[in-house]
Amino acid sequence: MAQNDEFAAEIEMSFKKKSAVSRNWIVLDSSGQGMIMDLDKFEIMRRVPINGRDLRILDPLLSYPSAILVRERAIVLNLEHIKAIITTDEVLLRDPLDDNVAPVVEELQRRLPLGIGRGEGEEEEMLEARTSEVETNEETDFPFEFRALEVALEGVCSLLDAQTRELEIVAYPALDDLTAKTNSGNLDRVRKMKSSMTRLTSRVQKVRDELEHLLDDDDDMADLYLSRKMAMSASASTDFGDDDSSPRTESRKSTRSSTATTTQEENNVDELEMLLEAYFMQIESTMNKLTTLREYIDDTEDYINIQLDNHRNQLIQLELFLSSGTVCLAVYSLAAAIFGMNIKYPWRENHGYLFKWVVMVTLLVCGSIFMWMISYARHKGLVGS
Repeated sequence: MAQNDEFAAEIEMSFKKKSAVSRNWIVLDSSGQGMIMDLDKFEIMRRVPINGRDLRILDPLLSYPSAILVRERAIVLNLEHIKAIITTDEVLLRDPLDDNVAPVVEELQRRLPLGIGRGEGEEEEMLEARTSEVETNEETDFPFEFRALEVALEGVCSLLDAQTRELEIVAYPALDDLTAKTNSGNLDRVRKMKSSMTRLTSRVQKVRDELEHLLDDDDDMADLYLSRKMAMSASASTDFGDDDSSPRTESRKSTRSSTATTTQEENNVDELEMLLEAYFMQIESTMNKLTTLREYIDDTEDYINIQLDNHRNQLIQLELFLSSGTVCLAVYSLAAAIFGMNIKYPWRENHGYLFKWVVMVTLLVCGSIFMWMISYARHKGLVGS
């Protein structure tokens, strides 16, 4: 009965823990306007074309590593405190009231409106604008999903860098104090600091590996361009519905479309590569700070080990001195015991001064033996000079 009650209590605690997790999402459109909504995974799946497995990495109860998942019409971000879904016209961001997420929301509201102003017939104008860009080699602004991705990467990299600087402020004085005085208090401070550094290094490494993976694969970077894929789909459907289908016209269209698509893809990949490289360099700088801190910790540990070895050697020297002195005292005590026994000798009554000479000579011999032992130990390098 007691086991059943405990089991029921565990289930109730688990239910309360799950229900305590916020399901608040903020939905930001291309104009930067946001609205906080209470959405479950089924409502999100109806709103955004992703599956339930993609939403699992956004669950705060599950410890998934940092990841950037690219789907046909959405980008799923799980970067530290930022858990978001990006499409071509809106951003869904989880827990907007969190202290670390609130600055990201403000930055999204500030930057996202830069790309609006296309008016009605957005898809047709987008397609025409991209075609004219290829023909005239004119530059355009980043698409909506890139601006949102840039804000997310900036928020993550800035937070990790700020935490690294805070750790450095605490770590270096703690290590210096430990070097100056090795005691249990300083050792406990360094132990806690080293644990924090290990966890932070792991988080930074995961974000760095994800960015490096994207930079190493042009196809993955091309898949991040959701607007281009939508424009290509719209272009393909328009060409498919064209009545003029002569072989020469179709060949010309196919060649022009292929050239335009290839050129556009290369330019877009280059722009995205520059964007990712900027934040990769920032996260790499943070990683270098942590590496430098780890090296300083290793140097401090080596220094402390050297100090401990030195103290150990001093204790060994002291033990050698005491052992040598004990041997000499044993010889002296043996001599004194032999000549000081209560046995009557003929010379005891008339020549009592002989025992004094025996004691003094024995003391000199024992002292000589002690000095010889110490000299021999120094000659062999067993003790310091």
